[in-house]
Amino acid sequence: MQAVRFHQTGGPEVLRLEDVPTPEPGPGQVRLRVAGSAFNPADGGMRGGFLPIPITLPHTPGYDVSGTVDALGADVTGLSVGQDVVGFLPMTDDGAAAEYVIAPADALVAAPTRIPLADAAGLPSVGLTAWQAVFEAGGLTAGQRVLVNGAGGPVGGYAVQLAARAGAHVVATVSPRSADSVRAAGAHEVVDHTSTSVLDAVTEPVDVLLNLAPITPEGFAALATRVRDGGVVVSTTPMVATPDDPARGVRGATIYVHPDTDVLARLVALVDSGDLHVDIARRVPLSELPAIHAEAEAGRVHGKIVVVPSAR
Repeated sequence: MQAVRFHQTGGPEVLRLEDVPTPEPGPGQVRLRVAGSAFNPADGGMRGGFLPIPITLPHTPGYDVSGTVDALGADVTGLSVGQDVVGFLPMTDDGAAAEYVIAPADALVAAPTRIPLADAAGLPSVGLTAWQAVFEAGGLTAGQRVLVNGAGGPVGGYAVQLAARAGAHVVATVSPRSADSVRAAGAHEVVDHTSTSVLDAVTEPVDVLLNLAPITPEGFAALATRVRDGGVVVSTTPMVATPDDPARGVRGATIYVHPDTDVLARLVALVDSGDLHVDIARRVPLSELPAIHAEAEAGRVHGKIVVVPSAR
């Protein structure tokens, strides 16, 4: 089979499309015929060697996968050969930028049927991140106000949809490129951060501040002043500490996405009911993955990209 791998950490040039043996599933594992593998920034961090996730070289990136069960290992129940599934693979293991991948059976759920199977790879880790940020860390409920800073990316798109569906009032900061899509996702107020001061635009306190964008410590602290007493500041950017304010009862929480098949199955159900939209910007063949990594390093990747094996 073909797989994209890197034998040493470094720039995008270390990625190679190679012929490798088709893997066999062990106990509790299944082999998937890959339909799609989503590119995520963390893939670049692991390839570059500056994200502290232990991997074994050579390594195949791509921890978001959709595909069809091709073979079952011992002791696997609840899945069958020919079943379409989606999952968030362990980041330490080989990923799905390949024609086949081995996956823990307990990391997989039935794929949505409303969208193409390859596109379903754009759901797992970013959908889980949004859910965990909005509901588990933020505790957002109907009638509350949430400010999503950096709503134009894939996580932001899901966060806006989920928050709006939950009955919250959503204020979103975006660049002009993403304004229309964020409005379509359900944002009630959209602030163009390239032309407007967010601090000036957000005049009413919010219950939850969700930061998804690169930000300075000073800028983050200033933005946190818009959170009401007793509110929550949530962030997915661990390079900058998430501010809190104990004197006002404002809690800070930094999100590191964790697997959760129960929530993933709920997200799939929302996709199939038409209540959650999976937005895929581009589909590219395996051979183009090194170029996608290079685009990402240059800041030119916008939206979710799904890598599709050429055989599909």
